[in-house]
Amino acid sequence: MRKLIGVALFAGLCGGLAEMGWITLYSSASTISAVGVAREIMATIFATAAYAPWAPLAGIGIHLALSAVLGLTFLFALLGFSRTAPTGPEVWIASVIALTCIWAINFFWVLPVLNPAFVTLMPYAVTLASKMLFAIAMAGVLQFTVTDDAKRRGSVAVRPSYYPIKR
Repeated sequence: MRKLIGVALFAGLCGGLAEMGWITLYSSASTISAVGVAREIMATIFATAAYAPWAPLAGIGIHLALSAVLGLTFLFALLGFSRTAPTGPEVWIASVIALTCIWAINFFWVLPVLNPAFVTLMPYAVTLASKMLFAIAMAGVLQFTVTDDAKRRGSVAVRPSYYPIKR
């Protein structure tokens, strides 16, 4: 269990770093500033501190913390909804679906209320691409852990309540 938690946190961090890499790449080819994006993340959580000198670094910290929590939440939701250990393709599909839903909820309901400036900072296609990169990075880490765990257990379910009784 401890290994799964560590891997889930790592998967979320990988997803968050993939997003950061994409936004950095996009900002180098456009007029948007990656520092400005980090500042807006901070403004979403603590609006009064958005222009403090340390705000971009705090924005990155908030982004990575939320990414790690998302990785953990995703893995336990995936395992909780699955009677057996999910296969590699199931991890990939669930990851893309989950991150697409999270993107839609964030950009159409949450962010317009909390920080409308963040919604207009980048085109929707760029922000959706960043979420898809998050999904790809997270699934890339998780697929091996979940499927290797299932193989080690003899392809039985991950949750103890579903282990077959050996006679």
